[in-house]
Amino acid sequence: MRDLGSVEVGTAPYGMALGGDGTAWVATAEGVAAVDTGTRERTALIPYETGTGPVTTGEYRGGGMGIALSPDGRHVYVGVNVPHENGVLEVIDTRTREVVRTVPAGIRPFDVDVSGDGREVYVTNHDSYDVTVVDTATWDARAIVVDPYDTGRSLGSWRKPHYTAVRPSDGALLLPFEGERLAVVDPRTGRVRTERMTADTHQHGVTAGADGTLFVVGTGPTGSGDEGPSLTVRGPDGGERVVPLDGAHEDVTLSADGRTAYVSGGFTRAGHWNGISVVDVASGEVTRLPVGDRPLGMVVL
Repeated sequence: MRDLGSVEVGTAPYGMALGGDGTAWVATAEGVAAVDTGTRERTALIPYETGTGPVTTGEYRGGGMGIALSPDGRHVYVGVNVPHENGVLEVIDTRTREVVRTVPAGIRPFDVDVSGDGREVYVTNHDSYDVTVVDTATWDARAIVVDPYDTGRSLGSWRKPHYTAVRPSDGALLLPFEGERLAVVDPRTGRVRTERMTADTHQHGVTAGADGTLFVVGTGPTGSGDEGPSLTVRGPDGGERVVPLDGAHEDVTLSADGRTAYVSGGFTRAGHWNGISVVDVASGEVTRLPVGDRPLGMVVL
C-alpha cells in the first residue's frame, strides 16, 4: 500500500471522477483539475466558461459540484453552480482539455451521472427539485421534477434531491429522501414513483453496485429524519440493512468487487469529520480512517 499523500487541485474541491488512463478529474471552485494519479501531480486546471462570481468556499460557493465521465472517456461532464441563478452543465474534451459546450441546468447541481450507453447525462439539481436530462447526440435538455413530498419545491424544505444512482438493470434513476422514500424515475417518460425506505435519517450520497444493490448515506437527524448517521444497504428486492455510522458523512463509493463501501466524512453542512468510514458490506463492520481535510468525493484506484 502506498503512503498517503496530497495534491493541490484548487479551492474547495467537490466531486471527482476517474478515467481509464488514471487521470482524476476534480470539480473545484476555480475550475476542473486534471490529476495524474501515478505521479500525483496536477496537470491542468480548466476554467469554467460560465461566470460563477468570486472564488469562495462553503456549501453555497460557485463552481463545479457533480462530475462524471462519458463511458468512452472522451468527455468530462461537470455541473457548475452559479450562485443565485440556474446552474449549467459544462462539457470538457479530455484530449484538448477545453470546455466545448454548455447546457442549461437547474439550481445547485449536486450530482452528475451518465447512462450506461453514454447517450444521456443526468444532472441532479438540489434547489430546483429536478433532474436535467441531456441528450448527448443533440444536447437538448429537459427537466424532470422530483418532489416526492409535494413541497411545492420550497427552498425552505429539507426534503430536496441530493445525489442520484443509475440502476444497472434498466437505467432508472434512484434518488433517496429522508430514509423514508426512494424516488424511482424513468428518464425516458419522466414518470416518478416512490418506494418505502427504513433508515429514518436525512440522506445524501448514493451509489449502485453492479448487481443493483443500492448504498445510501444517512447524515443524521436533519429535516424529517430522526435517526443518526448510517449507511443503508438496499438489495435489488428492496430489502434493507442499516449500518450505523459515527458522525455525519456525505458520499459513498464501492470497491471493484462490491464487498467494501467507502463513506466520506466531509458532510456538506456542520458536523463533518476528517476521514472516511470503511464498511465491510457482508458483516457491517466499520473501520474509521483519518483522511485529509473534510473529504467529499472519492474514487477507488
